[in-house]
Amino acid sequence: MKVSLSKKIILLLAPAFIYIFMRLLWLTTRKHFNFAEVIEKEKQYLCTCWHGELLFSPQAYRKLHPKNISNAMISRHFDGEIIARTLSFLNITAIRGSSSKGGARVFLEAFKRLKRGEEILITPDGPRGPRHTLGEGIISLAQKLNLPIFIMSYQASGYWQLKSWDKFIIPKPFSKVEFFAQSIDITDKSEDEAKKILKDAMMRYTIA
Repeated sequence: MKVSLSKKIILLLAPAFIYIFMRLLWLTTRKHFNFAEVIEKEKQYLCTCWHGELLFSPQAYRKLHPKNISNAMISRHFDGEIIARTLSFLNITAIRGSSSKGGARVFLEAFKRLKRGEEILITPDGPRGPRHTLGEGIISLAQKLNLPIFIMSYQASGYWQLKSWDKFIIPKPFSKVEFFAQSIDITDKSEDEAKKILKDAMMRYTIA
């Protein structure tokens, strides 16, 4: 796919600016971590957050799992490329694809990396929504590989909420951010049961 000069400039500059913005907000907020279950640093998880919480959740994940080899399933759209390059500053590698384009290939690649002991980060309502909906990929991967799911959510005392489809959350500087880390096991559940358990857990601490 041919990329215009303006898009090339955006891809060159935007990820660094976004990362700096993310870090500045992170450093100027007061953070508190709440653990529903113990999240072990050396244990392998399948990791997830909502698309609208991508500004802080990957940073919180990296704080709790600082050395894990980590990958994120990211769409092949232009905005997905920006996200992929931004996450690379957190040493999170992109696996590019979506349910409509290259879905089988990206699922297989995620499966291979999980088998190697690496971790995968998934936003189940991405890349285009609808907001707070679950695709089948995360359920399938967790059950095929008998992996627990590590859920990262957060709530901020003050924040901006964009009018995008995902109602993207931007915590305000100097606000207090409460992080909620959960670990759930759905390996012995039916697909419908697993979806309900995961959806309920992810909605428990999210901002409406």
